[in-house]
Amino acid sequence: MGNVVRGAVAFVPSERCQRYLVGDLKEMPLDRTLDLCSRQLRRLPIRASAFSELVKLYLSDNHLSNLPPELRNLQKLQLLALDFNCFEELPLVVCNLMQLNILYLGNNQLYALPKQIRQLTELKTLWLETNCFTKFPQVVCDLPNIKTLHLGYNQLRSLPGELGRLEELRSIWLAGNLLNEFPPVLLKMHYLEVIDVDRNRIQYFQSLAHLRGLKLVIYDHNPCVNAPVVAEGVRRVGRWADCSDDDEGESEGMTDKAGVKVQGALEDNK
Repeated sequence: MGNVVRGAVAFVPSERCQRYLVGDLKEMPLDRTLDLCSRQLRRLPIRASAFSELVKLYLSDNHLSNLPPELRNLQKLQLLALDFNCFEELPLVVCNLMQLNILYLGNNQLYALPKQIRQLTELKTLWLETNCFTKFPQVVCDLPNIKTLHLGYNQLRSLPGELGRLEELRSIWLAGNLLNEFPPVLLKMHYLEVIDVDRNRIQYFQSLAHLRGLKLVIYDHNPCVNAPVVAEGVRRVGRWADCSDDDEGESEGMTDKAGVKVQGALEDNK
């Protein structure tokens, strides 16, 4: 019943109704964190943009499709969570938040990113999972400090060679896309620690043994005929992962008798 009432109130723009949804928002939170998740919001209360010292703003699981220009007042913001909303385009005001380190945009309806996002040179974590990308958003290659990139569950068929410019990138998550081959650019990125290509269409894996920084590769749920060869100490999650590299040749073509599948995967925590 509470959610029904909130949903109805969310349509009414009066100040009284907004206070019902988010509270009074009179004072800056002591921890400089404002959590407005799951409030049935269809617009961000302007008052939230007055907290110029805010460092973290959580707006996940609402009905937002745009943001007010006043959001640019939050110039100290380091984390912005906009996942599970209704964004078809990233509001340009987000690109003015120059101190952003972490940006969550998953589970929206995004199909592209504005070129202005390259202004976010401090961005280290970018989550774009479960959106509508059919092509890799090229502008991401202009974000020099990205360490974690999550583009799982889109409709990507390839990755651009320019991705190799991201020398700070350590984790790339590409599960649930339409990759027909292991992206060649990843074979040149020696600094990668985590590669997730689970649930794609990859039929053959080249050796990854030369990737000196690699710690984990997730390749399960692909129609592959082999497991990727990796250096000693690298964890593999997928078919034949429990076999030694010498045994893999004997395992090809024996999918039904493959070893026990390793469960789980590393995930960034909010």
